[in-house]
Amino acid sequence: MLTTLLILLEAAGVAKLGAGIGAGLAAVGAGLGIGLIGGNFMEAIARQPEAVGDLRTNMIIAAALVEGVAFFAIIVCLLILFL
Repeated sequence: MLTTLLILLEAAGVAKLGAGIGAGLAAVGAGLGIGLIGGNFMEAIARQPEAVGDLRTNMIIAAALVEGVAFFAIIVCLLILFL
């Protein structure tokens, strides 16, 4: 069983396996990060409804930064996969 697993890893390439896992982790991490940002935004609106404009701007900037990092990580994983 172990030798079969080793043969499969050598055939697929460990880099490809790592790229797939890395892309998945990047997507999950981005989803969790944006979810936390949105949840905290709703909590902040509930506490101070008059500050909605400033909070929305900060939330959009933070979500864009999280997504930018996630896209970068996924692109790096895809480059490893195809190069």
